Amino acid sequence: MMAKYIGRRLLQSLFVLWLVATLAFGALQLTPGDPAQALLAASGATSEEIARQRAELGLDDPLLRQYARFLGELVQGDLGRSWLHGRPVSRMIAEQLAPTAELAGVATAVGIAVGIGLGVLAAIRRRTWVDAAATAVAVVGISVPTYWSGLLAILVFALHLRWFPATGSGSLRHLVLPALVLGFALSGSIARIVRTRSVEVLDAQFILAARARGLPAHRVLFVHVLRAALGPAITVSALQLGFLLGGAVITESVFARSGLGQLAVEAILWQDVPVVRGVVLFSAVAFMLVNLLADLLQAWVDPRIREAL
Repeated sequence: MMAKYIGRRLLQSLFVLWLVATLAFGALQLTPGDPAQALLAASGATSEEIARQRAELGLDDPLLRQYARFLGELVQGDLGRSWLHGRPVSRMIAEQLAPTAELAGVATAVGIAVGIGLGVLAAIRRRTWVDAAATAVAVVGISVPTYWSGLLAILVFALHLRWFPATGSGSLRHLVLPALVLGFALSGSIARIVRTRSVEVLDAQFILAARARGLPAHRVLFVHVLRAALGPAITVSALQLGFLLGGAVITESVFARSGLGQLAVEAILWQDVPVVRGVVLFSAVAFMLVNLLADLLQAWVDPRIREAL
């Protein structure tokens, strides 16, 4: 049954991937500007040289021919070559994946830990100042843009207190501030959904029965309440992790970190279309795989979901 479910999801993912590829192709075609002119702008190229560059890149071909060529290369697993650097796009993405995956993994771990902690604390202390404070922190985490919280973190912890470096990558100290900024943004949505689910479970009959049997409060909390709240938390975390793996563009730009976000920004500025399409497609694949894994993990946590598959 599980194998059939995975096969069905993979077939759906292929359709979604084709749709994402088509939308990416169409959106980049509608983008104003001439990629050949943007690539040769710094060299002071003549109009004849720009026209020759357009012909070499295939930009003068009919749109259907360009689209068919793009899909044909994609089916073969070829994301093309960068117009700016002349290197395979897949290799460029692979080189920038490690720092982005590192940031995404640590930020997700921080968000899960803080979000579950705030959510459960607000649920067991509901209608008190603790509940109000935890909810307020969660709302701030959801509402504050990461570029603002990132700049604030640099101002306080890097420039004023000098605890961590403001920019760059390569060491654990460089990872702390961007991971905390992204983790705090992620924790808000997790905290709210965990609180809602925990309140529902705390009012359930089996919790009252467990307390009536004299089970310790910590056992009721960790075995019954927290397990029931894990399912929604896993779903939200997977959605955020899929986005982060695609490249935390704003955070990597604020902290001047290498990664997929910086790669995408450079490609957009220079209209390096193959790189932009490659990052978009990689983001879609990462998003779908992470969410499939989250669904399987949620089914393992909740037997009711396994029965429904």
